[in-house]
Amino acid sequence: MFRLLKNGDVYAPEHIGKADILICNDKIVDIAEHIDFDYPGTEVVDLEGRKVIPGVIDQHIHVTGGGGESGFTSKVTEVGLSDLVRGGVCTVVGVLGTDSISRNVESLLAKVKALNEEGLTAYCYTGSYDYPSPTVTGSVGRDIALIDEVIGVKICISDHRYAGITRKELTKLAAAARVAGLVGKKPGVVHIHMGAGKKGLKDVFKIIEKTDIPVKTFRPTHAKNNLKDMMKLAKMGGYVDFTASPPSGCAGIMKEFMAEAPDGSVTMSSDSNGSMPVWNEKNELIGIKAAESTGVYETMVALHLEQGLPLEEALKPCTVNVAKALNLYPRKGCLKPDSDADILVLDGDELKLYEMYAKGKKMMAEGKPIVKGYFEK
Repeated sequence: MFRLLKNGDVYAPEHIGKADILICNDKIVDIAEHIDFDYPGTEVVDLEGRKVIPGVIDQHIHVTGGGGESGFTSKVTEVGLSDLVRGGVCTVVGVLGTDSISRNVESLLAKVKALNEEGLTAYCYTGSYDYPSPTVTGSVGRDIALIDEVIGVKICISDHRYAGITRKELTKLAAAARVAGLVGKKPGVVHIHMGAGKKGLKDVFKIIEKTDIPVKTFRPTHAKNNLKDMMKLAKMGGYVDFTASPPSGCAGIMKEFMAEAPDGSVTMSSDSNGSMPVWNEKNELIGIKAAESTGVYETMVALHLEQGLPLEEALKPCTVNVAKALNLYPRKGCLKPDSDADILVLDGDELKLYEMYAKGKKMMAEGKPIVKGYFEK
């Protein structure tokens, strides 16, 4: 099936200007100032006055639900397809979190497979906060190398909920992920929940200093918990991930950080359907809520409209930067010939999400999802 998007103001994420985009099935075929194409059955969509950007890549979503820090009633529900569409999310990486007792990697993998069947692009990390890491095959390395959807391993450090993983154990985990990534042609990363604890990234820095494991193997998220350590890692050549909540506050911090950090080193993710607990100085729970899948998109908009970043710069942390970080570029994270047709259409000065195409399939029209998961009402 061919679809021709005409007259949109295209950000790829670099600003191309007014252009036409020709899609064939799930791929972008051509982008040009003017495309004449009259193949029978081609759908032509006029986007005059609207902006066109790459689909959001969100590398940290609790697709099976997170939480559980306040008992079983505090387990967050799993994400729905329409929830992701509302956030413009075309590519998602699923994670486990605190609870790997009542949740497991098998159910995470199954949910990821379901999202792929529903038309998105979905991956996951094996592991959780726990150590030894829960897996499908009994081995972190085998999970990463042999299971298509598994691209790395999740772990928790510097947090009162961590599993007591030592520096030696973290070294072995990173080494296993690194080698498995090479064997399976995957990123092979250690996706790190970094809490606000005393150690910060000290163990990671020591491993980088004492071993030959590349700095980009370590992918800490929740950057606001320790901006000093995160900046140090970024300047060493690593990637740093911000949690996009609340959007306006996160955007202000990100703008300052991006001004000093190396270009391309900053990504952001939503932590959607994970809990956002509030702890007092004694690490006692005093409040809890859940993150939403719209966080990344809303933070991108805030970076542009509230913080004054050019739109092409505001887009980078959720498109091209994260695509390169996950070895998905140029299939993902950009609008180019041969890229996947993951496309968002924005309306008005407030950049309201108007249409969404995931691998060429229309998922949103006139600002509303037009697809739902199997049992969504």
